[in-house]
Amino acid sequence: MKGGAYLVTVKLRPGESQEGLLRRFRKAVMRSRIRSKLRRKRYFVSKGEKRRLKRKRAIRRARRRQRQRR
Repeated sequence: MKGGAYLVTVKLRPGESQEGLLRRFRKAVMRSRIRSKLRRKRYFVSKGEKRRLKRKRAIRRARRRQRQRR
């Protein structure tokens, strides 16, 4: 997905309501993780900041795993 072209298409099924179509579209967007990618790319993040965030996430993950083992 280079160049910022994010595309999710959903076609209307026969007999499907607009609400159902919209629900399927939202699920497709969530599955493709477009929103999280856009949020991440919204602001410039330096390499040092990325490293700190990565380390912070790893610590959280380790704590969560430790709690699940107990």
